[in-house]
Amino acid sequence: MALFNNPPQATKSLRVLGRLLGYPDTELLGNLPALGAALHTERALGPQRLAELDAMIAALASAEPLDAEAAYVELFDRGRATSLHLFEHVHGDSRDRGPAMIDLAQTYEKAGMYLAEGEMPDYLPVVLEFTSTQPAREAREFLAEMAHIFNAIFAALQQRGSAYASVLGALLELAGEKAQPVQIAAEESIDAVWQEPVVFDGCSSKGQAKTDQPQPIHIVPKALRARPTQGAQT
Repeated sequence: MALFNNPPQATKSLRVLGRLLGYPDTELLGNLPALGAALHTERALGPQRLAELDAMIAALASAEPLDAEAAYVELFDRGRATSLHLFEHVHGDSRDRGPAMIDLAQTYEKAGMYLAEGEMPDYLPVVLEFTSTQPAREAREFLAEMAHIFNAIFAALQQRGSAYASVLGALLELAGEKAQPVQIAAEESIDAVWQEPVVFDGCSSKGQAKTDQPQPIHIVPKALRARPTQGAQT
């Protein structure tokens, strides 16, 4: 069970982790030393996780830029198991995904965060940017509600031997959870991967009506839901 008593302030760490999950373009690669320094300054993560992230940052910094970009595309854009678009894991290709996107974007706007043109509200780096604006307790509770999907992505990344797994492990740590990978089936073809079942099946919007209060996001696993919902929040 996650512990929510006096969670650490992780504003900078959440933003850094979101950046590390972004496309490794020239700007990101040039900012790697500053990103690592920010993690150590805030110290929201434990020493072991910081060491893992240091190793990931060092590996990314030493890679050829074109190789880093190609590896990123191959890892995150070739199937649902490692997708950073959370609604891929929630709704897949169902018609519910569009309304859920609109609903989530409106949640951001109520909290004063507006997306740039072309940004998808369910993209994990965007979700983490939003989370970084929340008070420490609400941020941890929000991350904990997504822990099951983080665990699924974490396990898929570990299966591929990817250093990016350390970023998902860090998110689980900030959620007060242990990074325990779920069982993942053997690697399949691209077409087969897109037929994988969803990790969870719905969200609620409870607790997000007032604009002058923190905007917690409640993600509800299928087993805990009384009935299907139409809208979705992440």
